[in-house]
Amino acid sequence: MAKIINYLRLKNMTILQSFIALNCVYLVAVLTATVIEFEWADRIRRRFADHPSGNDWVLSFQIIAMLLTIGVGLVLMASLFYNLKLKKPLEILMSASEKISANDLGFQVSYDSRDEMSDLCRAFEKMRSQLESNFKVLWRSVEERNQISAIFAHDLRTPLSIMKGYFEFLNSYLPQKKISEEKLLDTMKTMESHIWRMQRYVEAMSSIQKLDDIPIHKQEIEINTLLALLDEGACRIADLKGITNDSYRNTDSSILFVDLDLVMQVFENIIANGVRYAFSQVKVDFLTQNGYFSITVTDDGPGFTNEGLLKAVLPFYRGESLEANEHHGLGLYTCKTLCEKHQGGLEVANSSTGGGKITASFLCRVDK
Repeated sequence: MAKIINYLRLKNMTILQSFIALNCVYLVAVLTATVIEFEWADRIRRRFADHPSGNDWVLSFQIIAMLLTIGVGLVLMASLFYNLKLKKPLEILMSASEKISANDLGFQVSYDSRDEMSDLCRAFEKMRSQLESNFKVLWRSVEERNQISAIFAHDLRTPLSIMKGYFEFLNSYLPQKKISEEKLLDTMKTMESHIWRMQRYVEAMSSIQKLDDIPIHKQEIEINTLLALLDEGACRIADLKGITNDSYRNTDSSILFVDLDLVMQVFENIIANGVRYAFSQVKVDFLTQNGYFSITVTDDGPGFTNEGLLKAVLPFYRGESLEANEHHGLGLYTCKTLCEKHQGGLEVANSSTGGGKITASFLCRVDK
């Protein structure tokens, strides 16, 4: 039978062609069996011709045998048709549907044939592939949104800490009238600028779906004004941890064309990183060179491990502690992305004295 099936090549036939072919085989088999039964009945009839009870019973047995032959043939033909043309593709489709119901799309639907069931399996595989693609897009969108939320929560901590420092400063000196009116107004103006910057940041982060969508708004700013803002922020962050902060500048430009909010955000992240791991001191170097404005923060802490140097800017990198994971995994990854959006970059290294050293650079138009 296997040779006959192989000869008929039912695998390459359509379902209708296979059904017709099997019916032809069935008819041939039934007709052959019927002829054999007629000959068998005729021999039995002649043998019992002179028997006292006669041979009329032979006809009844012949009819029963023919009916059994037709019935058994139908059952065998239907079973053969199901096993050869329907069983395997139905099992494949049933297994695929169960996996899809369990949200498992990491498989392929494949059935090697040329009939309608093969077409159905290919259509099912196309549907599975599209579902997998849509699921990946949806999952990526959810992950990016979760990442944005984590970055948003992380990056608000530093400006809020700065605002807290200003509040404690005013709360300590204002009741005792140990602060001049000029210093009070200057402090309030600085606090107002930080509040407006946080408001713009909140509005920007609430409207984007991924970090790469953060808009860049460059503007001309006097370098002295920019460095004053950066120095003020660095002092507040360092004071909160009791760390000494020193800054140095190597600039011969008066105007820079940069995104102030983005530069402030990157700077606050890397200065907070330095303060967090410094033993007693952080140093900030400002440099304008070849159309780039760069900020280098160096601390006197333990520095980065070999693994940290390779992975510190990766999203959600787990350092040696929970704090390291929180800071390196979000802060430096955010800084790297923002610097690249500003056509600059971020470099992580260890200083010659062993502490951590982070350099952020931003492409800018420099007017001397």
